[in-house]
Amino acid sequence: MNNGESPPEPAATAASRRPVMRLLEQLGRKGTLRILWELRDGLPQTFRALRLSTGDMSPSVLNDRLKELRAGGIVALADGGYVLTESGVELVKRLKPLNQWADRWFDAEGPN
Repeated sequence: MNNGESPPEPAATAASRRPVMRLLEQLGRKGTLRILWELRDGLPQTFRALRLSTGDMSPSVLNDRLKELRAGGIVALADGGYVLTESGVELVKRLKPLNQWADRWFDAEGPN
């Protein structure tokens, strides 16, 4: 690779070619679900407000996740701050039953 060429990109894993796995990989990244959850009420949040509402997430992580979510069409930057897109609203709507299940599970299991 001394000829100035970049190394070849690794082959995509089988999981990353499946849309559901790509979504789960994205949602599993540090801070992603927290950002979505904090935006669920539909009110725009500035970067600073979103950082505070996500438990003082590091600015670099928050910035990276917001870029990824914007690139995926889930979050948009609107007047007043970041908001969920229609697609983001639909995603959060589909996560709410999981939250309800988690509440029941937590109540049954108790805090560890």
